[in-house]
Amino acid sequence: MKKNILITGGAGFIGSHVVRLFVKKYPDYRIINLDALTYAGNLENLKEVEKEANYIFEKGDITDEKLVSALFVQYNFDGVIHLAAESHVDRSIAEPMAFIKTNVFGTVNLLNAAKESWKGKYEGKRFYHISTDEVYGALEKDGTFFTENTKYAPHSPYSASKASSDHFVRAYQDTYGLPVVISNCSNNYGANHFPEKLIPLCINNIKNKKPIPVYGKGENVRDWLWVEDHARAIDIIFHNGKDGETYNIGGNNEWTNIDLIRLLCKIMDKKLGRVQGESEKLITFVTDRAGHDLRYAIDASKLNRELGWKPSLQFEQGLEKTVDWYLANEQWLINVINGQYQQYYQKQYGNR
Repeated sequence: MKKNILITGGAGFIGSHVVRLFVKKYPDYRIINLDALTYAGNLENLKEVEKEANYIFEKGDITDEKLVSALFVQYNFDGVIHLAAESHVDRSIAEPMAFIKTNVFGTVNLLNAAKESWKGKYEGKRFYHISTDEVYGALEKDGTFFTENTKYAPHSPYSASKASSDHFVRAYQDTYGLPVVISNCSNNYGANHFPEKLIPLCINNIKNKKPIPVYGKGENVRDWLWVEDHARAIDIIFHNGKDGETYNIGGNNEWTNIDLIRLLCKIMDKKLGRVQGESEKLITFVTDRAGHDLRYAIDASKLNRELGWKPSLQFEQGLEKTVDWYLANEQWLINVINGQYQQYYQKQYGNR
């Protein structure tokens, strides 16, 4: 194998797409997927590559210093693609310490392990940290965008924990010379998304004729990025990005929550053979989330200009592909909602 690559959080939503891409595209890389298999980690997402010769799964927590150090010794990693994170804003409001532990301490633990393993011999090495646009705070409805130079202004425990981890990654380059890159992405959507998130939640509720909860008046704006386009961007940045640089990844695709949900209702009515407008009746406005940022929008022109990446799909296309996947993979959704996915892999991997 030419390279041993550690991908953290590879059983999660974005991580599983990255793992599948790397395992298939780079048969001469050994891909080691480290995931704690918390509620958001699902090895069913990786069934198509789990028996490939260049794929290895390791169950474990990035906050476990001994485990992480041992893995660096065992596999002598050439690169780290760090996706493991607590990521749901509502959960961070209810339980902020869990986000500090995983997102801050876990990231620093990985940085320390990489520093000790590579010992200043950085040629051919790379530590790639995947972050979020939420570290930048919020935008007004004025046409401005987040750039790589936007000042950090996180508003939730989740975004504050990610901002902190970003700062640590940059500090380890400045202090120790560690070869790092960072990317900050907009909201992802697509197959295998955990159903507490907006789009899969709405798909499931529409299908089952359950109320669709919408915060406030649904006026919050997000830039939506198809997860497979994000995985492609990660591939490009990992291989061609410049050490010390930050790259914003966005879909150039802003939608208010209420307009997105109405479009989703329209698509679902067509797919399920319902009368147009039937599913919109399920929309239910609820009390707004604490600290709910009004608008996020990414300027990804640097990534396009320097590395040649751009989104491949219009949102309507991507959303229809996403709906098709969920309707065709009903058992996956059922297993996640009822917890069967956790029970199966707990038996297989236990607590190790």
